Amino acid sequence: MQRHLKHLRKHKNILYGVVSVLFLVQIIAFITLSSQLSQLHTAQLVAASESQRALDDAQEANQYQIQEIARVMTAQRTDLQQAIADQRNDIEGQLTMLRASNSDFSEVVSGAIKGVVSINTDKSAGTGFVVYSSGYIVTNQHVIADARQISAIDYNGQTHTASVVASDSTKDLALLKVESGWESSLELADSDSVAIGNKVIAIGNPLGLSFSVTEGIVSAVDREGPNGLAAYIQTDVTLNRGNSGGPLINSAGQVIGVNNFKIGEAEGLGFALESNVVREFIAPHLPN
Repeated sequence: MQRHLKHLRKHKNILYGVVSVLFLVQIIAFITLSSQLSQLHTAQLVAASESQRALDDAQEANQYQIQEIARVMTAQRTDLQQAIADQRNDIEGQLTMLRASNSDFSEVVSGAIKGVVSINTDKSAGTGFVVYSSGYIVTNQHVIADARQISAIDYNGQTHTASVVASDSTKDLALLKVESGWESSLELADSDSVAIGNKVIAIGNPLGLSFSVTEGIVSAVDREGPNGLAAYIQTDVTLNRGNSGGPLINSAGQVIGVNNFKIGEAEGLGFALESNVVREFIAPHLPN
């Protein structure tokens, strides 16, 4: 009987051992499975994060491309509008030149001549033109050189006493001032826009014949004068003694130069100092 009980205890212990081993295997399997599940979950989170990041990057890239396309389209539209405006202005300018080329200068002269004056001194005579309505007049420096008395005679024949505001012997320019105001003044054009072949007129006081008008074209630009300045417009407009200091006027009635000299006794070789040089000379002396 005892041997039988001993045999049962032995089997019981074996059974407990097997159960314990099985329990331990289950624990290990559970831990392993839990670890694998945790790793899988982590991998899923990483994959989801990377997917979201990739999606965000793609959206950002798409947004940038959309903005870039919009910017390019806006720039192209602006360029197209500017090109259309430039073309319209060019056409209008060509039409204006065409109308001017097919008509005379009578309207231009009638408006400009009121701003031109004859300059008389106790030494010589010449021409000038009003650049500011309060009575500022431009002429050549050699016209008023060494003069003790200077007068400006307007288109109506009235005489005004003038004084020298500034002069430059190198540029051969002088700025005069009369006390009375002036009904009309002339506008200085941008001489950089002057082109060979442009029609021009000169208004002056040649040989004492007040307010004479001669017509011609621009023959060349940026000619060098005797003073070394490459700032002269060559024209075939007839210039004589007394024209000095008068305006060279374009078809729009603007002054493109101050008639200054001609070569010897030759006809059709007159020179006028560019209006941009004149503007630079008078600017510091005019009222603000």
